[in-house]
Amino acid sequence: MLPRQVQRLGRDWIAHWNGSQILTLNSPVPSYMRWAGHYPWASLPLPVPADFSANWRLPPFFGPWRQFQNSNWQLDNIMQSSCFHLPGPSMKSEGEEPLTKRRRVTGQCDTSTPEEEISLPHQETLCLSVAQNDGKHSSKKGTIKRHWEYFCQHSRTMKMKDFENKESDQSNTESEADFDFTVMSYNILSQNLLEDNSHLYKHCRQRLLIWTYRFPNILQEIKQLDADVLCLQEVQEDHYRTEIKSSLESLGYHCEYKMRTGRKPDGCAICFKTSKFSLISSNPVEFFRHDIPLLDRDNVGLVLLLQPHCKTNAAICIANTHLLYNPRRGDIKLTQLAMLLAEIANVAPQKDGTFCPIIICGDFNSVPGSPLYRFIKEGKLNYEGLAIGKVSGQEQFPRGQRILSIPIWPKKLGISQNCVYELKQQQKEENAGEKLEAAKQDNTQEIVIASEKSSSKLQHHFKLSSVYSHYFPETGIPEVTTCHSRSAVTVDYIFYSAANNDTDAQAGAEDSFRRGLKLLGRLALLTEKELWTVNGLPNENNSSDHLPLLAEFRLIER
Repeated sequence: MLPRQVQRLGRDWIAHWNGSQILTLNSPVPSYMRWAGHYPWASLPLPVPADFSANWRLPPFFGPWRQFQNSNWQLDNIMQSSCFHLPGPSMKSEGEEPLTKRRRVTGQCDTSTPEEEISLPHQETLCLSVAQNDGKHSSKKGTIKRHWEYFCQHSRTMKMKDFENKESDQSNTESEADFDFTVMSYNILSQNLLEDNSHLYKHCRQRLLIWTYRFPNILQEIKQLDADVLCLQEVQEDHYRTEIKSSLESLGYHCEYKMRTGRKPDGCAICFKTSKFSLISSNPVEFFRHDIPLLDRDNVGLVLLLQPHCKTNAAICIANTHLLYNPRRGDIKLTQLAMLLAEIANVAPQKDGTFCPIIICGDFNSVPGSPLYRFIKEGKLNYEGLAIGKVSGQEQFPRGQRILSIPIWPKKLGISQNCVYELKQQQKEENAGEKLEAAKQDNTQEIVIASEKSSSKLQHHFKLSSVYSHYFPETGIPEVTTCHSRSAVTVDYIFYSAANNDTDAQAGAEDSFRRGLKLLGRLALLTEKELWTVNGLPNENNSSDHLPLLAEFRLIER
């Protein structure tokens, strides 16, 4: 009696192979011939007779099962290779990509290899596979390799040198001179939200969606990427208390957590390596205000001020948030963002009046190029006449055209249009009061009129850049940070206060930062098409519907 798998192989050949041909399984196995446990030992050229469709008996090579057992092939070799394969487009399996998804994919897959260099605008980059840093990451079948993109050849040289000479005096001197650190932003998908929105995960097998399966994968991913600072969103409170916090502490992290208000059981966490940072202050931000009808949502933020161990006179501000999802409530999103920026402006100032370096991570539920995104990067937004449904750019054809009110939030919120607390704003105005008193009455009236005209303008004082470019430069295909049954877009970001370059300094640009951050590298994102080759998110190896974002920075002092 032949084993069942061998019989299946014969039946598959009947359906798909006619005529005389030579089948070599050293070449890639067609998707219709793959299953969990296909035999890797069938690597010899197998003659297929001309009348194969009529006479489907297997070639003499296979023989009876006992003959196979007595051969030189070992069962262990078979079992070690029987990992699952990526579902091909012609397969009909439980984990197959939804047809609606396949119709939506229009871009071309990035075919660059881990070892080749890629060119980004105005940057010298070197592309390395994560697998070169940790072989375990690429040992699983059905994973997509994400490449590490270096923006500075010197950065990679130094990292390799430190790796090879960890105990050398020279490497110790270099580490004291340059403070390099990595930051991860990761929406880990709250189990409670997953179950409440099960329609988003119809493409997933049920066993992949249970927490006992997902958490080990998420923890393993965090261990492998080994960031110095973790900014996590959708951290469920009971899981944080019983598993997540203790697991991260065992990896050398100190954890700060802020749960959402109301009855929402998840929140945001910032965790940092105690070997690299000390905590100066932890500042939670609640966006809910019972006295302001606009702010009736339970989203939160968290702002930490950290001190690098090797820089006793330096500080870095790390912020993390998860803004409201609702695409039609751009007024709430902008107000929540203004509240977070006001808290950062309250935490980040130094004794000399400048701001310390700032990193803002999170799920902003807004797409690249949207008004909210442009406000973060450009530091200003004229929202006069802007439809509320267009603020986040989540919907191509937003329903309803209600216009943002001027001002967006009431004065009793205590935050100015410059996204600072009113008390701070009043102090600045009092300092400038003497100059205004010296002006003529007519000029004062002109200033008041100009102020009234500009009341529809939001501003903030941080010069922020995005770690990611959001489009692949060679193809123009969008990067993706989240992918489920309904959409595949970018909503997660890492923004940072970049150090001014020489041209800005020569131009005399206003600079509120004495220290800045230089982006050394980032973990490359993926296209929607690439993600659907592993059945989207979550999948067998990636247990959130978001990808982790990871960047390496260097603290620059001027």
